[in-house]
Amino acid sequence: MQHFKELRKAAAVLLAAMLTGFWGTAAYYSGVLPDDLTAVSGRELRIAEYPELSFSGSGSETTVSLFGAIPVKSVSVTEAEERVVAAGGTPFGIKLLMEGVMVTGLGDVDCGGGKLCCPAKTAGVEKGDIICLANGESLTSNRRLQEIISASEGQSIDLTVRRGDCRFTTVLEPVRSEGSGRWRGGMWVRDSIAGIGTISFIDISTGEFAALGHPICDADTGELVPVHSGEAVPVEITSAKRGEKGIPGELRGCFMRGSAFGTLYKNDTCGIFGRLSEETLNTIPDDCPCFELGYRQDIHTGSAEILSTVSGCEPEVYSIEIESIDLSSTDSKSMVIKITDDRLIGETGGIIQGMSGSPVIQDGRLIGAVTHVFVSDPERGYAVFAENMLSQMSG
Repeated sequence: MQHFKELRKAAAVLLAAMLTGFWGTAAYYSGVLPDDLTAVSGRELRIAEYPELSFSGSGSETTVSLFGAIPVKSVSVTEAEERVVAAGGTPFGIKLLMEGVMVTGLGDVDCGGGKLCCPAKTAGVEKGDIICLANGESLTSNRRLQEIISASEGQSIDLTVRRGDCRFTTVLEPVRSEGSGRWRGGMWVRDSIAGIGTISFIDISTGEFAALGHPICDADTGELVPVHSGEAVPVEITSAKRGEKGIPGELRGCFMRGSAFGTLYKNDTCGIFGRLSEETLNTIPDDCPCFELGYRQDIHTGSAEILSTVSGCEPEVYSIEIESIDLSSTDSKSMVIKITDDRLIGETGGIIQGMSGSPVIQDGRLIGAVTHVFVSDPERGYAVFAENMLSQMSG
């Protein structure tokens, strides 16, 4: 009898340990799973990275279970129609005109008698601010702001300023520079920005395209550049500077003469978005590479491919490895990837500037785009979910 009691006690301890383990595992899954998913209508919902999880329920709310037995989490599911997009992989030139002018720095003005002053600082203006209006006039150029200040004759100028999500008004009191005799505001501003990126995918039915995979930010302030208008122009890649540990590489090229092939209308956290001209859209061949757009639950760690152009004018297919996935990501750092293709490593050292936006293909689906390089390890970097880009393109 005593022996039976000991066996029963041992079995109870073992069962308790197993249950604790199961519930601990369930808690882990609950932490890594997102609160909502988008699923293609009519397709069985599953998470490729975690085949041990299953879904049950109907409607917008569904329960995720471990081995179909242990509830893990309730997830909201939105159904969407299958989306087929044309893959990018080609570099292009970016020309952006800002919505307002961005303050890139403040500086003192020699206002006579050995005194230095900074009117912009006195007005509460800071580096990174966007000056939207001057005396009620919308600003789209640095030159126009300078003209208003120069013509002020020292009279107050009403400024409307945007800082992050906040908008406020202030008064700038220009001062005459002792050295130049001109009226100054004590600030440097920028009204445009240019660079090279890679197109990720195109919706041929609308002509809209997504590119870059991350926002364009000002080099001096680090702030996201607000877009007033912009152009997508042809670019010729002339060389590729190899990336080395601690030193990012870059694609080098020049904007080609001729008209733009599209307009840019949005710069957001997951890329830059535009619309092809009718003429350009009509030149896309019927046999261009098209892929079903994959959602985050379709992605798994392991082998994949990217399409990128680092020389010539046609995208090449290069092998990569998806090392980790953040299923809850809403920004441009959704996956960690590693370049495994010896050809690309030989040419560029891995991921380099200008490759941002190169589409990621896995299991016949376009699932994301390259976004960032790890400066300490050029063969590795981040990629964004394609669905994150799509949500902003359609927003």
